[in-house]
Amino acid sequence: MTDAVALIRAKRDGHRLSEADIRWLFGAYATGQVGDEQMSALLMAIYFRGLDGAELRTWTEAMIASGQRLDLSGIGRPTVDKHSTGGVGDKVSLILAPLVASCGAAVPQLSGRGLGHTGGTLDKLEAIGGFRTALTPEETIGLLRAVGCVICAAGSGLAPADRRLYSLRDVTGTVESIPLIASSIMSKKIAEGTGALVLDVKVGAGAFMKSREQARELAETMVALGEDHKVRTRVTLTAMDAPLGRAVGNAVEVAEAVAALEGNGPPDLMEVTLALAGQMLALAGIDADPAAAIATGRARQAFRAMVWAQGGDPDAPLPQAAHVIQALPAPASGWLASLDALAVGTAAWRLGAGRARKEDAVSPSAGVICMAKPGEAVRAGQPLLELHTDEPERFGPALAALDGAVSVTGTQPPRPPVVLEHIG
Repeated sequence: MTDAVALIRAKRDGHRLSEADIRWLFGAYATGQVGDEQMSALLMAIYFRGLDGAELRTWTEAMIASGQRLDLSGIGRPTVDKHSTGGVGDKVSLILAPLVASCGAAVPQLSGRGLGHTGGTLDKLEAIGGFRTALTPEETIGLLRAVGCVICAAGSGLAPADRRLYSLRDVTGTVESIPLIASSIMSKKIAEGTGALVLDVKVGAGAFMKSREQARELAETMVALGEDHKVRTRVTLTAMDAPLGRAVGNAVEVAEAVAALEGNGPPDLMEVTLALAGQMLALAGIDADPAAAIATGRARQAFRAMVWAQGGDPDAPLPQAAHVIQALPAPASGWLASLDALAVGTAAWRLGAGRARKEDAVSPSAGVICMAKPGEAVRAGQPLLELHTDEPERFGPALAALDGAVSVTGTQPPRPPVVLEHIG
């Protein structure tokens, strides 16, 4: 007879778990026969010992089988989704979903909330008055038929085991485990029923994956899981050493996303967005030019249609912070060589744009505007950032997070690449 302690010991000692072991584990966990403390111990053993390919396939299948699966076969368009591993200023989904939908695909974008220094797509969209992110499966399918895209929370019925495991990982120091990250992402994406998936794996100081080698390992793991479940999957590695675009926060990122849809997006943001759009359209079998969809206004109209359909008003003014200061003076004249994404993301979080715990509230108006980006000329004393908050007592902790966040060089550095590599 299988028992939890035996499985913990086996994985702790470097042995593999059989398919029957894993399926028993998830069934017993769902019924309370295995407790959170035992599952936490097993997650820590996996963090150190890993899961091989067969174990990971079964683990992911068990997570998918813990809930329902959406059937998107009747949408009438090819379906393709995108997922980012999270970064600073990463408002790409807000642009990408309507952009790809305007080219003829259906984009069921199931997104999450921010935690710590990384922002959450749902928090950003909820800065738009009335925007609803909690939709039923029926509403999701209806909006995909009517509008072509939806950005919402994963319903409670999709891979519910992942929701429980993620909460345990968050408080037990096991978030960074590559097999656990891969199974968490892919179980929800496979359960949502999309036919194809493009993954944006961030690499650098502001990302969970600090090195190209780690990012590549995660990418290859997720591609294999996708292909195992007949979901055409590609991964793009993108840089996250500096914030993406100039806005970091919630309402400020919505404003920048709208500007991008109007053809006025920052170059690094547009480079990532158009690269991912090209990958998504290729997987969907659609021959279209995403840049043309922006230039003609089709993408912006798709965004407005999505906002209206989800209860928001795209013409309503976005929340504005009560207190704004300019900060972080350039230490010398020259060119900005670096702007640390982790420091800027932490500052935005401390201003109120992020949360320390999942249940914390976020401020829609708080955030940071980057007044200079790496590679741009600066003069000594020039403020490099603009800080936004409704609570002025937050400025001190935010400024503390920015200590040492920039460097200036006397010679103009080459513009660092943002799109690093395609996998799959």
